[in-house]
Amino acid sequence: MVSVRNLKKVFDLGRQQYVHAVNGVSFDIHEGETLGLVGESGCGKSTTGRSVLGLYEPTAGQVTFRGQDIHSLKGQARRQVQRDMQMIFQDPYASLNPRASVFDLIAEPLEIHGLHRNKKEKAERIAMLLEEVGLSAAFARRYPHEFSGGQRQRIGIARALALEPAFIVADEPISALDVSIQAQIVQLLQRLQQERKLTFLFIAHDLSMVQYVSDRVGVMYMGYMAELAPSRELYHNPLHPYTQALLSAIPVPDPQKQRHRACQILRGELPSPLAPTIGCAFKTRCPRAMPACHTEAPVWREHAPGHFAACHALDAQEARS
Repeated sequence: MVSVRNLKKVFDLGRQQYVHAVNGVSFDIHEGETLGLVGESGCGKSTTGRSVLGLYEPTAGQVTFRGQDIHSLKGQARRQVQRDMQMIFQDPYASLNPRASVFDLIAEPLEIHGLHRNKKEKAERIAMLLEEVGLSAAFARRYPHEFSGGQRQRIGIARALALEPAFIVADEPISALDVSIQAQIVQLLQRLQQERKLTFLFIAHDLSMVQYVSDRVGVMYMGYMAELAPSRELYHNPLHPYTQALLSAIPVPDPQKQRHRACQILRGELPSPLAPTIGCAFKTRCPRAMPACHTEAPVWREHAPGHFAACHALDAQEARS
């Protein structure tokens, strides 16, 4: 459904300073699946998601949706793709206009795209959307400040569903919510995916939650894709040293097992996003760094069916075996 090839995004800060946010990322998202995208804050996850939707114009590379290059589309073709691709934002407090009622918030995309014949039909559709996400239709005349964080996120989800999209980017949709509410929102998204046959790009930094919701998972570091694999494969057999370190930090419920686990502490400095990377971006923190890491960028390879990674140490290990 979605194909991303060599996506790059550089932000011009002025005074000849540039932030290299996304550096040559490539991946596919298949119809009906959830692709999880994880990494530390500032690694380029959200920029990647917004570029996939066309909210950011890529500096280089290509994003296609059902075979169409979304950044070259004009007019009606572009409007149709905008209907088919929607976003659920991270912060339900900031993403909803506080001066607009819930009715107006959900009605706005319907009005922009002319998807209602009359006021009665619009009201019925908004009521149906609210009930679909677990809210009362009577909430339509209330305002965002009257709701809890979880309820606001449900309103944001209803708004994203209004145009009946096929593909949704969920940009850390639970990170701003109380832990007790997070599971409810995730279960709602999973139910909607099954009922509406949706495809998701699920962006998060909570690796345990991503494992639960994703069919495949991609790991980003400083704008680069470090590893991509089926969810079970990635969590049981991580290949990249960065992925291994991230997974070692996930707590386990059993205190006995937790006590004997070895958490990998990454030492060294983070490279600056203001400077182009020479060699591997992870070299300053990698416990397996070798001379090639300082001079040559690692090649993105398929090391097992559907399991991709970019790592010199991994290539050298496979060459020896």
